[in-house]
Amino acid sequence: MIKYLIQKEFLQIRRNAFLPRLIFVFPIMIMCVMPWVMNQEVKNIRVSIVDNDRSSLSQRLVHSIEQSRYFIFSGLQPSYDAALKEIEKSRTDIVLVIPPKYSHDIALGHQPQVLIAANAVNGTKGSIGSTYLAQIVINDNLNSRISPFNSQLSTFNFHFSTLNLYNPHQNYKVFMIPALLAIVMMLMCGFLPALNIVGEKETGTIEQINVTPVSKWSFILAKLIPYWLIGLFIVTVCLLLAWGIYGITCQGPLWLVYLLAMLLALFFSSFGLIISNYSNTMQQAIFVMWFFVVCLMLLSGLFTPTRSMPDWSYATTYINPMHYFIDAVRTVFVRGGGFSSIAHQVVALTVFALVMGTWAVASYKKNN
Repeated sequence: MIKYLIQKEFLQIRRNAFLPRLIFVFPIMIMCVMPWVMNQEVKNIRVSIVDNDRSSLSQRLVHSIEQSRYFIFSGLQPSYDAALKEIEKSRTDIVLVIPPKYSHDIALGHQPQVLIAANAVNGTKGSIGSTYLAQIVINDNLNSRISPFNSQLSTFNFHFSTLNLYNPHQNYKVFMIPALLAIVMMLMCGFLPALNIVGEKETGTIEQINVTPVSKWSFILAKLIPYWLIGLFIVTVCLLLAWGIYGITCQGPLWLVYLLAMLLALFFSSFGLIISNYSNTMQQAIFVMWFFVVCLMLLSGLFTPTRSMPDWSYATTYINPMHYFIDAVRTVFVRGGGFSSIAHQVVALTVFALVMGTWAVASYKKNN
């Protein structure tokens, strides 16, 4: 019996003019476009400089900023007030003010007081841009001290080295591809089941199923299996595109990625059917599903670290399956972790999936 119900589901998907195209095109577009767009690295920061010292050392600092790939040099300003007006007109993002005795303080071994004023309307850009600029000033200050101006420090060799683990080139695409995989799985395996049963309610075909001897378990399982197979197809397409376009491959066991994806697909497909069971129209199902999807996504640590959240919002990550999936898939995909590294995430996802699957069956009202 369940075999024919699954065939019915695939026939409905195939006869729909929109769904097959969506299933094929959506993951391809997400993986081809979004890794280039969803980049939180701050670049092209416009900086204006007020050079009150006009010495060779201050000019070297200006040239160091000009050569940075993170900044766009907007020119020298005669005063801080003039530079501040440039910020007010949105012509510059950060102002650097070099004090009049900059080179003199360095020659005496003192620490010059350099002012960095940033437009913090965009808090991320202002904060990270100021950090970039401060690092350039500090490095230039150290290099200036190791010079003929200060012979007693010339014997010291200042050398800093940074070791980046797991993502040595700090390629943001490596970080975002597992997150995009989670987004595609959530949208495809969540929204499509949410529209399934409620769509049959609107067309009236659900009444034909209700008068048959098909059990609730068989009916719900036949609804879920096609979307699990669609989830397998989506994972495969995303992994192939990540390898073919960006040269990024999974560092850990590939079967763990499929295991995590299937658990997430089971959760969201069951969750979608639960919403569909309680909804009367497709519009109602879409809005309810969108409400939960946005909350689960934004509170999962997909874009920002969860430890940056307030304590009350961080507590919600314990009941957020997206958080467990993203943490586990990044551990496997980026760090190359094994099953022991993600055991508790697998257990949590399994519990969430079984609870939602049981709820999906229990919430379906079959009137004989």
